[in-house]
Amino acid sequence: MSAASVCMDYLAAFARGDVDAIVGLVTDDFVNDHTAALGSPCAGRDEYRRRLPKFLADFDGLRYEVTSVVSDDDRVAVEYVMYARYDGHPIAIRGAMHFDIRDGKIARRADYWDSERFRQQIAEL
Repeated sequence: MSAASVCMDYLAAFARGDVDAIVGLVTDDFVNDHTAALGSPCAGRDEYRRRLPKFLADFDGLRYEVTSVVSDDDRVAVEYVMYARYDGHPIAIRGAMHFDIRDGKIARRADYWDSERFRQQIAEL
């Protein structure tokens, strides 16, 4: 499976709310690096698994609409629009993720998303 396919499978698993599928695509030493002001980074597959159910519950119906993919061997960049319902209201957030793939799994994900737009959308609630 190509590095880009691993990333697309990972993002698609969010739309299904499938924690096992999401976590199954990351390495034991996975690094989840959020760069936005409201982001919350973590390290390790176990910690990531622990956090995912709350994240998926907070962002009901979460799905990523991929708008661009660039892949170079084991590095992949994806631009996206994330759609979900937060506190029952629809949100749409633009962002980009950079992935490092090792042995067919995601070793690192750096997520760059528009936290100011998120704040604006939830302020409208």
